[in-house]
Amino acid sequence: MSDKSLKLTNRPAAVIAMALFAVAAVTYGDASRMAVRATYGMSANAASYFICLFFVALGLGHLLSAFRISAGPTEDCDWRAIGWIALALTGLIGSVWLHAGFVLGATLLFTFTARAFGRRALLADFLAGGVIGIIVFLFFNKLLSLALPQGPLERLLG
Repeated sequence: MSDKSLKLTNRPAAVIAMALFAVAAVTYGDASRMAVRATYGMSANAASYFICLFFVALGLGHLLSAFRISAGPTEDCDWRAIGWIALALTGLIGSVWLHAGFVLGATLLFTFTARAFGRRALLADFLAGGVIGIIVFLFFNKLLSLALPQGPLERLLG
C-alpha cells in the first residue's frame, strides 16, 4: 500500500505562488478603487480585474507545481537571478515613482534582466536598454498618443 500525502516538493514554486497571490490582491484592491469608468468598451478597472485573474491563474499553476509528485530531482533555484529580476522591477517602479521617467526605468529593467540571464556586459546592456526605452517611449507617445511617465529625458524628447 502506498502512502499518498500532499507534500511540498518545490519550495521556490510555492514562494513564487504566494508572491503572485499577493500581487493579485494588490491589483484587485487598486482596480476596486478606480473612480474612472468607461461609458463603452472595457475600462481601466476591467483590464485590472483581468490582470488580477491572470496573476491568480499563474499563482495556482505555481502552487500545483509546488505540490506535484516529481519523478526526479528538481533543479535548484537561482536566487541570485531572482534577485536581479527583483532589482530590475524595483528600478522600473522606482524611476517612475521618483519621476525619473519611463526611459530610465526601461533601461534599468533591460540591463538588470540581462544580468539575471548571465550576461556580463553591463554598459552595452545599459545602452541597448536606453535605445529600446527611447524607441518604446516615442512609439507610445508620438504614434499612439499615449502618455508614459515622463522624466527629464522624456521632456527633451517630447
